[in-house]
Amino acid sequence: MMKKETLTRALRTAVIAATLSAAAGLAHAHGDVTPQAVDTSALKPIGGDWLEKNPYRKNGDAIRIGDSAFSQNCARCHGIGAVSGGIAPDLRNLPAGDEGDEFFIARIRHGVTRNGAVYMPPFEGTLTQEAMWAIRAWLETVHVD
Repeated sequence: MMKKETLTRALRTAVIAATLSAAAGLAHAHGDVTPQAVDTSALKPIGGDWLEKNPYRKNGDAIRIGDSAFSQNCARCHGIGAVSGGIAPDLRNLPAGDEGDEFFIARIRHGVTRNGAVYMPPFEGTLTQEAMWAIRAWLETVHVD
């Protein structure tokens, strides 16, 4: 028969192992999601050349589309309403206007990798340029200084 101390230690070890396993699963799961399609048919097509400035700034249709696209594709890491829960940066702090456009489009197109670890996957080829700029148009509506 096990001593009480041995049983307590074994139980504590099992609880710690289960907690660490669950945490590892959650950390992997946030980056292992299928991007959702974004219907941009209500927006004027941009064409094949990548723009440096948002052509949809303050466009009501783009803001509506961007809100939905963000919720479906970005909120799981960047937080609901772009208020970060700690996994990824709070995007309400991106510089507004043309100043933040170049940074935004480079990050969403190419993603972020540091020391071989993918912090954000690239969305070029997954989301259209129209969808990306619509997300940016919406982000400017929640911008904070």
